[in-house]
Amino acid sequence: MVVRLKDLTTKDTPMTRGHRMCPGCGAPTAVKQGLMAVDKPLVVTCATGCLEVSTTIYPFNAWNVPFLHSAFENAGANVSGIEAAYVALRKRGKIKEDIKFVAFGGDGGTYDIGLQALSGAAERGHDFTYICYNNQGYMNTGAQRSSATPHGASSTTAPAGKKIPGKIQRPKDLTDIMAAHHIPYVAQTTLHNPQDVIEKVKKAVETPGPSFVNILVPCVLFWRIDPAMQKEICRLAADTRIWPIYEVENGKWKLSYKPRKFVPVEEYIKPQGRFRHLFKGDQWKPVVEKLQEEVEEKWSYVLERCNETWEPKE
Repeated sequence: MVVRLKDLTTKDTPMTRGHRMCPGCGAPTAVKQGLMAVDKPLVVTCATGCLEVSTTIYPFNAWNVPFLHSAFENAGANVSGIEAAYVALRKRGKIKEDIKFVAFGGDGGTYDIGLQALSGAAERGHDFTYICYNNQGYMNTGAQRSSATPHGASSTTAPAGKKIPGKIQRPKDLTDIMAAHHIPYVAQTTLHNPQDVIEKVKKAVETPGPSFVNILVPCVLFWRIDPAMQKEICRLAADTRIWPIYEVENGKWKLSYKPRKFVPVEEYIKPQGRFRHLFKGDQWKPVVEKLQEEVEEKWSYVLERCNETWEPKE
């Protein structure tokens, strides 16, 4: 499924300009890139979070499609209820259009608070796409850690100090968890390659049944990066392999991006203020080494599942 970017340059997107998201935030980029190639009519629902509060500030609305705000924890239940109502109305002949349903949630509303509703919707087999805009923390309420926050990152509820190096746990692998639901399509990507985001979301939306796309998106406030670094940070996430780029279609794993050379994980974390403490002296050097071990472990797992090998160039 190849989408020509040139063909999309004059196309309207479901989310307009003029929203209140921070400059350099990856979430609106993911929304616009992901949905711009979808040709079917859309209904969008969104869990409480940065995306919702910043695009629907009363009396303004940045959405060009029907949009329903749900509570923090129930975007999965919300989208499945909307889809079930659509199926019933279509059977009665009251709706003729082929409508697609998309739910958005941050990692707080997806990995943590909303996981039960999302899991239930996937298990029931509703026809929808759930997109997690994953900035690895609870940004809407003050940069608290979530189960998506990386090991070693400092947050307001897991601050780095003299005794603790920020978060001490490794992040939950939600993409793998969703693949274990045996749903038709699951994907993981980031903003390093707009073509990849566009094609994966388009495939997810057009695949019958439940689909899940996990998009790593920078939060300039929590990650403490220059807004202009959005794409570069995402590229480093892919190149260091801390965020593998792959998809799982009908149970078959496929690697989407294979870095040409070995890039240590510290190249990704060093420009980010949330990891700055790890490079002040040698106290937390073992944490950086542990992060690299976690990267290698996960990368080996993904390569095995995708039946791939990797020989990086020097």
